[in-house]
Amino acid sequence: MMKISSLLFPLFCFFTSLFSSSFAGNVTYDRRSLIIDGQRKLLISAAIHYPRSVPGMWPGLVQTAKEGGVDVIESYVFWNGHELSPGKYNFEGRYDLVKFVKIVQQAGMYMILRIGPFVAAEWNFGGVPVWLHYVPGTVFRSDNEPFKHYMQNFTTFIVNLMKQEKLFAPQGGPIILAQIENEYGYYESYYGDGAKRYVTWAAKMAVSQNIGVPWIMCQQDDAPDPVINTCNSFYCDQFTPNSPNKPKIWTENWPGWFKTFGARDPHRPAEDVAFSVARFFQKGGSVHNYYMYHGGTNFGRTSGGPFITTSYDYEAPIDEYGLPRLPKWGHLKELHRAIKLSEHALLKSEPTTLSLGPSLEADVYDDGSGVCAAFLSNLDDKIDKNVVFRNVSYHLPAWSVSILPDCKNVAFNTAKVGSQASVVEMVPEELQPSVTSPSKGLKGLKWDIFVENAGIWGVSDFTINGFVDHINTTKDTTDYLWYTTSIIIGENEEFLKKASRPVLLIESKGHALHAFVNQELQGSASGNGSHSPFKFENPISLKAGKNEIALLSMTVGLQNAGGLYEWVGAGLTSVKIEGLNNGTVDLSMSKWTYKIGLQGEHLGIYKPDGLNGVNWVSTSEPPRNQPLTWYKVVVDPPSGDEPVGLDMIHMGKGLAWLNGEEIGRYWPIESSKHDKCVDECDYRGKFFPDKCLTGCGEPSQRWYHVPRSWFKPSGNILVILEEKGGDPTKITFSKRKTSGLCSNIGEDFPMVEKGKAAAHLKCPKNTLISNVKFASFGNPSGRCGSYSKGDCHDPNSTSTVGKACLGKNECSIELTEEKFDKGLCPGAATTKKLAIEAVCT
Repeated sequence: MMKISSLLFPLFCFFTSLFSSSFAGNVTYDRRSLIIDGQRKLLISAAIHYPRSVPGMWPGLVQTAKEGGVDVIESYVFWNGHELSPGKYNFEGRYDLVKFVKIVQQAGMYMILRIGPFVAAEWNFGGVPVWLHYVPGTVFRSDNEPFKHYMQNFTTFIVNLMKQEKLFAPQGGPIILAQIENEYGYYESYYGDGAKRYVTWAAKMAVSQNIGVPWIMCQQDDAPDPVINTCNSFYCDQFTPNSPNKPKIWTENWPGWFKTFGARDPHRPAEDVAFSVARFFQKGGSVHNYYMYHGGTNFGRTSGGPFITTSYDYEAPIDEYGLPRLPKWGHLKELHRAIKLSEHALLKSEPTTLSLGPSLEADVYDDGSGVCAAFLSNLDDKIDKNVVFRNVSYHLPAWSVSILPDCKNVAFNTAKVGSQASVVEMVPEELQPSVTSPSKGLKGLKWDIFVENAGIWGVSDFTINGFVDHINTTKDTTDYLWYTTSIIIGENEEFLKKASRPVLLIESKGHALHAFVNQELQGSASGNGSHSPFKFENPISLKAGKNEIALLSMTVGLQNAGGLYEWVGAGLTSVKIEGLNNGTVDLSMSKWTYKIGLQGEHLGIYKPDGLNGVNWVSTSEPPRNQPLTWYKVVVDPPSGDEPVGLDMIHMGKGLAWLNGEEIGRYWPIESSKHDKCVDECDYRGKFFPDKCLTGCGEPSQRWYHVPRSWFKPSGNILVILEEKGGDPTKITFSKRKTSGLCSNIGEDFPMVEKGKAAAHLKCPKNTLISNVKFASFGNPSGRCGSYSKGDCHDPNSTSTVGKACLGKNECSIELTEEKFDKGLCPGAATTKKLAIEAVCT
């Protein structure tokens, strides 16, 4: 395979310095690209949602994106996080939008602001405030006057805030694009004739804001001029804007996928992500955005779905905790470098498409003056192929693109991952009593306990015959709603004389339920991310006389998308008891008494100023497997500075807080052992969310991110609300550590920066390579963590790698004759590879 010329690297540096010039200037567009301050740009963008991380993480996330070759940061604006009630705004903490945009600006990067204000995003209620649903006559996302009034008010408020802070590009700020609405095209048919009027109104309203940069609408084929319609998909190379005067923009390339409680883990291979991006630019793309580049965390009750996990990791290039996900982050970084090397040719010339054979094609950008770039594609999803392009032979693995920034030398192939992989572990650390805690010096921790009543606490909210909708009753002020009633059991009931028990039958629209009879938990049930409604069927313990039935209905995030999605309800629809003398008793139209929320929640006993709202009971032996229990403990922060997760594998379901900050919903529910999972994912062929699933029979989420900035030096108050029972003594903090590095690179791998293929290893800051666990030059097999030697192996591999790397933070080992025996295994037909696994300490 042809190697990259050493002349290309200075060219890359030139374009990098060109891009990082200061902001200011007009932003326009034509059919080829955005034009910023008179210069055409090809842009790589990264979605980082400011409320899904914390301000202390923002600079590092933005910098890691920049180091990954990203030009632009993109984020939605989260309406329901900002306008908590009509006209009452919040821009503090995780919602400090101005601070976030200014951090992007200080990093010398551009910003795409997707105002929406409907966002979907697996975010609670799609980002629209719940209170708006209860403004009389309101229908979301339609030609509806109340909705349009509040939508315009919020959009104008955000625009004016950005103008006030001089954050739009013509003011010298970083914002170069803004978005109105979001993926409305998917659901337009639900809204009848008014849908087109709504789209037209939204576009005109946005353009009238006079922000000086273009507006976009994603997945909106009928976006009216001058608004640019854009593409959201796993692949957008075949997307065409609705006007020949608009550039080709990809607002959402999904490098992974979201996860729901009780489901398996989806994975999208780095090779396929890179393939999709390369194909997009090969086919004339101008702006590309990863959704997500850092997924982050759905803190508190912000996750939507329903059933979206608290983790929104998304298998993104930067993981939930802020660490680069390797090799995905590094592989895409190399891709971005190759694209930037080709930028001048891509923007200055028209492509010529050449067929190189079945499923093989080249797109050549040649301006006739010697500036030339080519993309060679093999679209076959099974067979590697050799092609001849300009009288030179090139090897193209199946489902891959090679980028030739000079039409001669391969700088990058999407299927050849040469960047390092990492071994990341969650290292447990037991909860440590705080130096300010009364338990300091005693054996173990001091726990404070408060147990909720199963049913009505305080004064009931109301009593009616029959059921109410859960969401319409709580208005999402809480996850919880008690449905309570009672039943009289006569002494002559046959089940009292036998070993049998009556069966409680419940039907619910969603999302989850704990059933109590006479204060005892009888069982739990829930829907799932694919189907919210569920049925509960469980034997229950009844006694002669009056029996109290208390059913705790729960939401697990509100619907976040769909036609007329705001009308989707939750809560009980039927309650029956079978197995009595009279057969089945239907309690559905009985007298039901309701209570919204839980007492501890109402009193705010998870907040620093509400901790004394109840009488806590102190103990060194907290109760285990006890439902409706609040646990409070004062702890020191974990040692070190690594990111932290709360390990809840031994708990049931509930909510957690640290120092009043909302960690979020926890629920380590396991996926089915009988589901289909893969050991290894084949990157070849089109990706879809269920293609590469792992984690069968494992908890859908075990660890819950606790940002380091939430910890104080001592006296940290951890509060847990456990709904159905667990073992709090087994709760631990876990530190996310990169414990090892791997590289697996072939002699024929293209390298952007150097002419020779080389393995690169780099440990996290303040750590060094302390051990080479595995090294083999030849034909090793396996993957990171489980490499094995083949029948072709250079016995000096370990010593060669050790000499280059031990005691260093980073190192490079070129695959040259000076370092390795290139005459090894002369009969071997395959290209030799170097596989390494090293330890960082």
